[in-house]
Amino acid sequence: MAKKYRIKVDRDLCIGAASCVALAAKTFQLDSENKAIVLSEDADTVEAIRLAAESCPTKAIILEDAETGKQEYP
Repeated sequence: MAKKYRIKVDRDLCIGAASCVALAAKTFQLDSENKAIVLSEDADTVEAIRLAAESCPTKAIILEDAETGKQEYP
């Protein structure tokens, strides 16, 4: 399956709330600084990845269309 999103985490915005990890554990993990990192861009469903991004209280997760590069969220 082709990946839908290119995923970026703005480390300056990330506060380590871990809602992304709870919703898409194969995609996100917290590192030693308690900031979200991307493990894989296509391990969880597109829906789970989108929900994880939308759950971020600081909107630190940026989703771009993998084909066009157009930002889809936020």
